[in-house]
Amino acid sequence: MGDFKKPYIVVSKCLGFAHCRYNGHMISDDFVKELHSFVNFNPVCPEVEIGLGVPRNPIRIVSNKGKTKLMQSVTNKDITDTMNNFAKTFLNSLDNIDGFILKNRSPSCGIKDVRIYPGIGKVASISKSTGFFGDAVLRKFPYFPVEDEGRLRNHRIKEHFLKKVFAFTKFSELKKSGSMDDLIKFHTKNKFLLMAYNQRSLKILGNIVANKKKKKIEELMEDYEKIFQYCFSKSPRYTSDINMLIHALGYFKKELSSKEKNFLLNSLQQYKMGRIPLCVPISIIKSWIIRFGQEYLMSQTFFEPYPEALIRCFPITDAEKNRDFWK
Repeated sequence: MGDFKKPYIVVSKCLGFAHCRYNGHMISDDFVKELHSFVNFNPVCPEVEIGLGVPRNPIRIVSNKGKTKLMQSVTNKDITDTMNNFAKTFLNSLDNIDGFILKNRSPSCGIKDVRIYPGIGKVASISKSTGFFGDAVLRKFPYFPVEDEGRLRNHRIKEHFLKKVFAFTKFSELKKSGSMDDLIKFHTKNKFLLMAYNQRSLKILGNIVANKKKKKIEELMEDYEKIFQYCFSKSPRYTSDINMLIHALGYFKKELSSKEKNFLLNSLQQYKMGRIPLCVPISIIKSWIIRFGQEYLMSQTFFEPYPEALIRCFPITDAEKNRDFWK
């Protein structure tokens, strides 16, 4: 169904690329491993890049009297400005980027749940926030796919990340063409996917493509990109995905047996309960699309939003293998 260009993803270098953690270790992340054949990685370790070395004394975020700093506790070294300058320079140098996978809870790379301390001594943390480099990423790329490897263990977060990354990559390719026809085709192919994410945004995008004000294609692309990125800013509720699949089921109401329909409905219930990823019921629908040659649905990116081989990123647990659904 799909033809996928490799996205460009900035990734924390410690996630399988180098022994660069503060203790000289490297983290083997299964999801990052699976992505190697499908994306172009740009590994970076901000702490090494600013000269802290490996191994190194750990750093922490310190908040005192309303000021937040990035400190190396043992040496009492303030590396706030150094890290901020590196983040600005590095992120401004990225000409072609589609997403980020960063180390969770890191005082440099973390995008969530990074511990904040009141000082550099042996004291308990007082709150949580983002790391300095991670915060710079979120501010410069507010609508881009940005996740940490901890959150990506969740099936729904992982599903959203993959859909968003490959959607953004496809739009990057579209911008290179500068063709009105290509914009119309792109919008048509993504209707189901966009509808699942945000119906209001889909309507706005449709109006942009209609181009009643006869704008130039460059201006249209710019208008479209803003709403397109915003549309993916939040993961769709599972009910939206379920509604889209039930809608697709209607295309086969005369061809399918009641047992086949019930099998899909049962899988949707399993997805609703968080027992299986979305790709499972989508695969069922895709088999019918191919079986009955449903050309319109076959063109919809909703049914293959990322390379099919990446379904293996959603392993079924032993408990799920034993459920009645799989019998």
